[in-house]
Amino acid sequence: MTPTIRGTPPIITSVTTYYVKNFGCRAAQADGAAIEQQLRCRGLQPASRQDTADVVVLNTCTVTAAADQDARAAIRHIHRENPDCRILVTGCYAQRAPQEIAQMAGVNWVVGNSHKHQVAEIAGTPLDALPPVAEYTSPLIAPDFLSPAAKAQSFVLRGDIFAHTELMAAPVFDGVSDRTRPILKVQDGCNNRCSFCIIPSVRGRSRSLSLAEVVRQTHQLVDFGYRELVISGINLGRWGRDLRPQQRLADLVRAILAHTDLERLRISSVEPMDWSDELILLVSSSPRIAKHAHVPLQSGSDHVLRRMHRKYRPWHYADRIRRIRMLMPDAAIGADVMVGFPGETDSEFEQTRDLIQELPFTYLHVFTYSQRPGTPAGNSPDQVPVPVARERGRILRQLAASKKLAFQRSLVGETLEAITLSRSGGESTEALTDNYLKLKVQGKHKPNQWLRAKITDLVDTELIGIPVG
Repeated sequence: MTPTIRGTPPIITSVTTYYVKNFGCRAAQADGAAIEQQLRCRGLQPASRQDTADVVVLNTCTVTAAADQDARAAIRHIHRENPDCRILVTGCYAQRAPQEIAQMAGVNWVVGNSHKHQVAEIAGTPLDALPPVAEYTSPLIAPDFLSPAAKAQSFVLRGDIFAHTELMAAPVFDGVSDRTRPILKVQDGCNNRCSFCIIPSVRGRSRSLSLAEVVRQTHQLVDFGYRELVISGINLGRWGRDLRPQQRLADLVRAILAHTDLERLRISSVEPMDWSDELILLVSSSPRIAKHAHVPLQSGSDHVLRRMHRKYRPWHYADRIRRIRMLMPDAAIGADVMVGFPGETDSEFEQTRDLIQELPFTYLHVFTYSQRPGTPAGNSPDQVPVPVARERGRILRQLAASKKLAFQRSLVGETLEAITLSRSGGESTEALTDNYLKLKVQGKHKPNQWLRAKITDLVDTELIGIPVG
C-alpha cells in the first residue's frame, strides 16, 4: 500500500515564506513550477532568496553523479546560511537515494517523485503534527536506514514510482526576468531501458497530459499574451501512446495549430525513431512551428548503440537528420552525445566523430558518461578512464563549436524572424531566432515581440542584426 498523509493539514494562516530551487531538465523545471503554484495556493509567500525563506524546497536531479553532488552542496550551503529554515528535498535524487539525503543535517523532509504532488501539503504541515518516520516510509524502504539523529529531524515519503500516475505540469519560462517563452511539460516518464540511464527508475512509465488539457493550457498562455510555446517531456516523442484511443505527437501538434491562436510552437527533444516522416513534414510545412529539431544521438557507433540498448542504428539516425535538413535548409539541428560509455574504444569514438562531422548539426550537447548505481552500464567492469573520456569530450565540443560557427556565418546577410527576450544594455536587445540562435538586435525593444532582423555581422560567436520592415 502506498503511504499517504493522514487527515488534511491546515492551510497556513500566518505568513510563511518559501523558496524553490530546481535542478536538471525542463521537465524538472515544470515540476518545480507546479510545486510553486501549490505552495502559493496554500497561503505561503515566495521569498526572494533562499537564505531568507522559512521553507526551502530542493527539486533535485540524479542523471549524473555531478547532479547528486550539486544537490548535496546546496543542502549544506542552505543549512549553513539559513540554519532556521526547514529543508524539503524532492525530485529524482530523493526518489533514488532517500537515505543519503535524510542523513544530512538540516533536512526535514525527503519526498520522492512518487509523492511530489503532495510537497505543498507536507511543507505546510507543522513539524510537530507529523506522524513518525515509519508511517511515511514506503514498504519498499525499511525505516531502519535512518540513524536515530536523522529520525529525530526528518521523515521520508517514497513509494513505487511505477505505480504512480500523477503528471505534474505547470508552465515554466525561459528567462525569469522577462518570462517570454513558456515551456509546457506534456509528457513524463519513459518506457525505454537504455543501459546507462537511471531516469525510468525514478520517474516511472511514460504518461501523457491529455490533448484537451494541453490545448486548454495553451489557450491560457496565449490569452496571457505569450507568443512562443515550447512543449517538452522526458520522452516527448512517446506522447499519446498511453492514451485511449492511442495518439501520436503529430496529432498533438496539429491540435495545437488547429484549436489555438498560438503564433509559434517549438518542439523540444524527440528521439530519432519518433521523428516520423509525418512529423518532419508537419514541422517543415507550417510557418507556426519553429524550424528546430533536437535529436539525441548518444553515439555514432553501432556497437556502442547496441550496448546502450538504443533503438536505432547510425544509418537510420543519419537518414532522419538528412531528411530534416532537406526539408528545412536553415533549421537548427542539435543532438545529445555521450563520450566514455563503458567499453568505448578509440575506433568506436572515431565513428562518432566521423558521423558528427558528416551530418549538418548546428549545435551539440556533449556529456561525459556518469556511472549510475543500479543500471546495467554502471555494473560494467569496462569503465573508460576519466582522462580519456574528458579528452574525447573536448574533441567533440571543439567540433561542435566549429559547426555552429559555420552555421552562424552562413546566415550573415540573411533576414531572420526572432522573438525579443530582454534588453542587453546600451542600444541593443537580445532575441532568439526561429532557428534557435541568440541575436543582438539594434535598438531597444520590449520583450515578447516578433521582429524581422537582417543579420549584419558575427562578433565573438554572437550574431548582430538590425530590424527590418
